[in-house]
Amino acid sequence: MDQLQLYFNEISPLSGQTWDEILPLFRQERIAKNEYFIKQNEVARKIGFLETGVVRAFFLNSQGKEYNKQFFVNQSIVGAYSSLLTGEPNLVAQQALTDCIVYTCDHADLVSRFDAYPDLERLARKIAEFYFIEKEKKEIEIVLLDAKQRYIIFKDEFPGLEQLVAQYHIASYLGISATQLSRIRHQFATKK
Repeated sequence: MDQLQLYFNEISPLSGQTWDEILPLFRQERIAKNEYFIKQNEVARKIGFLETGVVRAFFLNSQGKEYNKQFFVNQSIVGAYSSLLTGEPNLVAQQALTDCIVYTCDHADLVSRFDAYPDLERLARKIAEFYFIEKEKKEIEIVLLDAKQRYIIFKDEFPGLEQLVAQYHIASYLGISATQLSRIRHQFATKK
């Protein structure tokens, strides 16, 4: 839980009183590789702090093709935010790509403390703002940048992830085919 406290306090510091109130809400869970934090069409109830491991967020089109939307690497927040807010079934599944340790909390329990603990609500707002900015940035990159430029950004944002996950997951995240990714990687390898 120390990592959880450090992570939250770096985003927006919480008072000792707030920590005393919310720490008992979190429980450690282990998610094995290929297991789900949340599946598609489930209604989300919990959020999590990913302490170690890699989780992908993805969705399926009507033909069953997967599209990776995001990677979450150790020390980040996971959860089906739209489903948590709306109470509707989740559209974007979140699956562990490695064994993971996640501290989970019932979202409603956390939100019920916002009025009494404004620093907690401020933290939640800052986390939501961060993910909104990340989403917008990715949307702009996928439209305005070519595959090679997106790959360079990926390598910068997720150092070492290529050694942990399958190439087709990375290709899907970049919006390209695995063959196209292989060509790009080959170009980089031959330049060394």
